Amino acid sequence: MENNLIESFNGKLRDECLSTHWSESLAEGRAEIEAWRQEYNGTRPHSSLGDRAPARCIAELLSIGAVT
Repeated sequence: MENNLIESFNGKLRDECLSTHWSESLAEGRAEIEAWRQEYNGTRPHSSLGDRAPARCIAELLSIGAVT
């Protein structure tokens, strides 16, 4: 199962970031990957989270935890 998740992530990274941006240097490549990672983990909706962004899901979970 873990291999499927890794392969899926690698495919998304390759298709959405590495194949769409040409980097002139290692530093530029790292910056592009970091920007993509921030968007992927923060604002992009994920089907596994009910089509919610991870940041929104975390905020909802924290607000539920604060009430109980």
